[in-house]
Amino acid sequence: MMEEEMSTVSAPMSGTIVKVLVSVGDSVDEDQKLIVIDAMKMDTPIYAPCKGIIKEVSVKENDKVEADQVLVVLE
Repeated sequence: MMEEEMSTVSAPMSGTIVKVLVSVGDSVDEDQKLIVIDAMKMDTPIYAPCKGIIKEVSVKENDKVEADQVLVVLE
């Protein structure tokens, strides 16, 4: 039996989480919008790098995040 491969989605820059569009257990497609982050007064969408199931959401709306902080874990 093959072990499931995990994929993490990290913040591309520091900012504030504006919207979380997924929950644990959600099935997502590649390039589906997961989170919107506000950085330097611009809303930046964060997309799924691959198809998968959301295993963990590490942030909530209005959270401050740093660059490279893990936001979502996909399986």
